[in-house]
Amino acid sequence: MSGSACSDTKTHTENVGRVKAQMLSERDFLFLAELFKAFGDYTRARILYALSVNELCVCALAEVLDMSQSAISHQLRLLRAARLVRYRKEGKNVFYTLDDEHVQNLIVLGIDHIREER
Repeated sequence: MSGSACSDTKTHTENVGRVKAQMLSERDFLFLAELFKAFGDYTRARILYALSVNELCVCALAEVLDMSQSAISHQLRLLRAARLVRYRKEGKNVFYTLDDEHVQNLIVLGIDHIREER
């Protein structure tokens, strides 16, 4: 371990113990990293934002984002695998929406964070 020694060893020991007691499992860290990787793509971020505004079908997403339906479908498959979006069928139509309010909250918090003034 590098760096200088802490002068307050009691606080250091308490802080380290507190964090170690709450560390996630390796599996949880892998899933968390995959979740943020899914958010980390420009096109997927645009799709998620559009779906945070309204439920949409692939053709509507393609029109909103000015992209091909096949490109949208490919990204939606990845987002479904990451459990960020879900779909429902209505006759021959398939509509996509955010998976749950956690995803909506992540988008809202992200937008709030990037827009906050420093």
